[in-house]
Parts: sequence; C-alpha cells; structure tokens
Amino acid sequence: MRTPVPAPPASRTRRRAHTAWTPWLYLAPALVVLGGLLVYPIYQLGLISFFRYTQAQVSGGEPTAFRGLGNYADLFGDGQFWQVLLATVVFAAACVGSTLAVGCALAVLLTRVRALPRLALMLAALGAWATPAVTGSTVWLFLFDPDFGPVNRILGLGDHSWTYGRYSAFLLVLLEVVWCSFPFVMVTVYAGIRAVPAEVLEAAALDGASQWRIWRSVLAPMLRPILTVVTIQSVIWDFKVFTQIYVMTGGGGIAGQNLVLNVYAYQKAFASSQYGLGSAIGVVMLLILLAVALVHLRMLRRQGETL
Repeated sequence: MRTPVPAPPASRTRRRAHTAWTPWLYLAPALVVLGGLLVYPIYQLGLISFFRYTQAQVSGGEPTAFRGLGNYADLFGDGQFWQVLLATVVFAAACVGSTLAVGCALAVLLTRVRALPRLALMLAALGAWATPAVTGSTVWLFLFDPDFGPVNRILGLGDHSWTYGRYSAFLLVLLEVVWCSFPFVMVTVYAGIRAVPAEVLEAAALDGASQWRIWRSVLAPMLRPILTVVTIQSVIWDFKVFTQIYVMTGGGGIAGQNLVLNVYAYQKAFASSQYGLGSAIGVVMLLILLAVALVHLRMLRRQGETL
C-alpha cells in the first residue's frame, strides 16, 4: 500500500504563485506603453475600416455612416488593388532575399578579415543603418540622377533616367532598401557565427568542406533561429516600405506604376480623403504580415526549433 504524498504547505504554494507573477509585474509598465502605442491604434484602424469616413465626416459636414464590410468589398473589387498587392509581394520578396544574401555574406566575411578591416566595415554598415530613410533616398536619387549623378557617367549611360521605367525604378529602390537594411542582418548573423564553437568549423574544414558547404551544412542549421528572426523582421520592414518608394518615385511612379500597398493606402486615405478605405488596406496588410509570421513560426515548431 502506497504512502500518501503530503500536500505542499500553503506557504510554498503562495511562494510559487508569487514567483510566477513576478516577471509580469516587471513587464507591466512596458506592456501598458505598448498597449497605448500599438493596441489602441490598431483598434481604431479596424474600427474606421467599417465606416464611410471621408473629409466630410472629419469636418463634421456629414454624419459617419456604418458600412460594415463595404470598404473591403470595394477594395477587393478594385483591379488596381490586386496589381499593387502582387507588386508589393514580389518587391518585398526580392528585398528580403537580397538583404539576407548580402547580410549573411558580409557576416561570413567579417569572420575572415583582420581587426582593422572588420572595424571599418562595421562602422560603414552602422552608418548606413543609422541614416534616415528620407536622407538615404535623397542621396541615392542624386547618385543615379540623369544629369548630375556619377553612376551614369561611370557606366556611360548618358542621361538615362532610372526612375522613368517601372522595373528600373523598382531596382533603384531595392538597392536603397538593401543598403539600409543589410547591417541588421550582418551584425545579428555575425554575432551568431561567433557563438558557434570553433572546433565545429575546424572539423568541417579538415573534412574538405568548402566555404559554401560549411555555411549550408553547418552554420545555417545552427543559426536557424537567428535567421528566422531576421527573416521575419525583414519581411515586416520590406512589406511596408513607404518612404523609399514615395521619395524616389515621386509618390508611386508615373501613372502609379511603382505603387506598393503602403503608398496605395496613403493615396486612398489622404490624397483621396477615403480614410475608411485606407484603413481597410492597413488591416489587410496587418493580417498578411501576421499570417506570414505565424506560418513561419509554425513550420519551425514542427521541425523542433525554439526561438
């Protein structure tokens, strides 16, 4: 016959409960601030998307009318929205892939160079990262200016306008986005590589593995949690690019050929004063980003990875 296990004292139970709540007490101030800065604006964004909210309602000339899903029906029935959505997805995917490739390649390079070149590269990258988007976009416009830019002179392109064509304008914006985004990937991946035991890399090199094979078979699997974080962060940043497109293409390019969802929402909300429709675009963008993040995290969970 088993001896019954005595119940833990009430004081120990209270102590455990207190210990479980202690981290949340420390996080409470930050959660309150985040709630005010994120939760409430998102709530207002979703609320406005269900109403007819134009300049007439803002000025008080007409009452606010509830439309339900009317703004979403108008949005999904607009052929331009689907064109802009496709352009946004393709552009964001190109930006994310290019940023990860450049950032990871330079992170590996940092582990191969001496201290002085490493410091110079780190300072140059951090300078690009710290540059405001408006300033960086203006500088890149000058570099590729058809009249005074040095790039056309070096390449012998004469007065070629990079912002006139749709694809060349997207390419120019992509280069600027990668330039200001790769330092985050580079520094984060470099920190992860430095945490990998040197014996593992030495063993792979002794087995005759090339640098590409070491990255693909050794470093990438070990850095998968870090790569997941930088990938999700890059997707969020690049999917909602606004400043670079707006500044470098003059608000979306000729006849809106370089529109992305963020600029499209801005035009609908502020240029056309259709605030309800602009809010609906914002909600759609939020749901897409949430879906991408959740799918990616679920795939990692099935593979047994932890973040």
